[in-house]
Amino acid sequence: MTSPSDTNRATAPEDMSTAYGFTRVGEGEKQEKVNDVFHSVARRYDIMNDLMSMGVHRIWKTAMVSKVNPPKRPGWKSLDMAGGTGDIAFRIIEASHRNAHVTVSDINSSMLAEGEERAHKNGLIDNCDFVEANAEELPFEDNSFDAYTIAFGIRNVPRMDHALSEAYRVLKPGGQFLCLEFSEVDVPFLERFYEEWSFRAIPPIGKMVTGDAESYQYLVESIRKFPNQKRFASFISEAGFSRVDYRNMTGGIAALHTGWKV
Repeated sequence: MTSPSDTNRATAPEDMSTAYGFTRVGEGEKQEKVNDVFHSVARRYDIMNDLMSMGVHRIWKTAMVSKVNPPKRPGWKSLDMAGGTGDIAFRIIEASHRNAHVTVSDINSSMLAEGEERAHKNGLIDNCDFVEANAEELPFEDNSFDAYTIAFGIRNVPRMDHALSEAYRVLKPGGQFLCLEFSEVDVPFLERFYEEWSFRAIPPIGKMVTGDAESYQYLVESIRKFPNQKRFASFISEAGFSRVDYRNMTGGIAALHTGWKV
């Protein structure tokens, strides 16, 4: 197995378009491989998030939804991209006292089916809809949403620059972009522990819980390939967003990136 120390983080959007974890694939091949990963893990995806992050992802997502701060009145709309299982969408709806409407969009039909089933079970189906779509080419009109969220999804998009441009396009003027993504750890002791946990523990846990170690090997490798905080913030700015900022969480294991369309 390739060591993370032998690989470099992406420094340009195109670096991610052919990076399937540490493996270089041909142009246009990454999306199909990523789709196969999420078809495989959809039913146990949120359980694995708990196990992989030791439950800390819930704190990160709570912080993200607090930053969204949806108003407690009807008429406000957001798009949750790569949000198939509905985890972020449901949190936003509840934070708005069930006034917000969230469009959950994902390229993966298995993830969307899981989310729609949960929406029905939780009585939230009237507050959301589910749309199968590619983040690089959204089927929504310009200036449609008050907020755009994406949690732990953008590193799986082959052409991130296209996804960021589409996020800008579909947001209303004054709309907020929020991206929660794994990032570069900036605490030495934590970094060493995190490397060991990621590469030695997560794939075997994935094998035990989902029967699929290979998909989780890709997921931990994709985290190491993703641009660091400052570099990704520069991509957001290049897409046209203003007041771009990020906040490290848990020593940089994750970072919450924000920007505004003005």
